[in-house]
Amino acid sequence: MSGDRPILVTPNVFSMESENNRDAVALEDAQEQPERPVSSSDAAASIGEIIAERDRLAKEKNEIQDLLQRRQAEFDNFRRRNERERSELSEYAAMDTIKALLPVLDDFERALKAETTDREYARGLELIRQRLLETLSKLGLEPISSEVAIFNPHIHHAVEMVDTKDHPDQTILEEYQPGYYFKGRLLRPAMVKVAVNP
Repeated sequence: MSGDRPILVTPNVFSMESENNRDAVALEDAQEQPERPVSSSDAAASIGEIIAERDRLAKEKNEIQDLLQRRQAEFDNFRRRNERERSELSEYAAMDTIKALLPVLDDFERALKAETTDREYARGLELIRQRLLETLSKLGLEPISSEVAIFNPHIHHAVEMVDTKDHPDQTILEEYQPGYYFKGRLLRPAMVKVAVNP
């Protein structure tokens, strides 16, 4: 015996053996218990619970689907609004640039009205003004028609009002500065002299 080594038993072995023993006892207990017959009232109660659970889950599913559809619609609206704002931003940037160039166009108009003996110089100014106007027109600039003979406060700015009986009331007598639209929107009203009947 002195040559025999003692057997070491670790706690894990004990715990595994005790778990196996517990499972075996539980299995024996389950086998010993007779099956209890299910009464019709128990079956109806369990069916009622199943139906109630099904209805609750269906309601929850419908609420989740409704929430998902709302979120999808909100996202679509956000995407469209974002695209519209981005396009408007680029349009307004171009609008500000063109508005900044209008004084240059006005200077050309004034320079062409000034009398000069140099015909080539006047012709060069006219060509430059025409080219600038064409370029701005391609970007969306449209002049307000000077053929409109009646004052319209939406597109005209009256800088002078003259009492006269020679012209009908609110007739535009003179245009001091032309007005412009940008892509259908008023960019600058025309500055005009208006007749007023006393």
